[in-house]
Amino acid sequence: MPLVHIHLIKGSFSRDQIKIIADSIQKTMESHFNAPPLNAPPRDRYQIISQHEPYEIICEDTNLPGLPRSHKLIIVQIIQQGRSAEVKQAAYAEIMRLLKENVGLGDGDLIVSVAANTREDWSFGAGRAQFLTGEL
Repeated sequence: MPLVHIHLIKGSFSRDQIKIIADSIQKTMESHFNAPPLNAPPRDRYQIISQHEPYEIICEDTNLPGLPRSHKLIIVQIIQQGRSAEVKQAAYAEIMRLLKENVGLGDGDLIVSVAANTREDWSFGAGRAQFLTGEL
């Protein structure tokens, strides 16, 4: 399962909405990123949720048409073993759909970045790369 870091602007979402955001992203990870040969159990959930002061998230882009930013901006960073462009695009669309439906997120208020890594890039504790040692 990927390591997901969710960045929010402090005060933009309630505690319940933050849980919905995290759950929506997890649901997408399970349905789109949990494919052979890189299957992971659904209970594998690694999420970091950070809330920032408004001045701590700077999002200045080239004024993408029809994508205005607001105080509800969410930036999602996903670190995951390689996935195809098609799988990533489907995941982006699913996250947007779920967040639009569940917390009223606007089209311009979601940025997702996926960084690929490999099995040797992970240690889940004890100073070992469990994927390489055969523990996982």
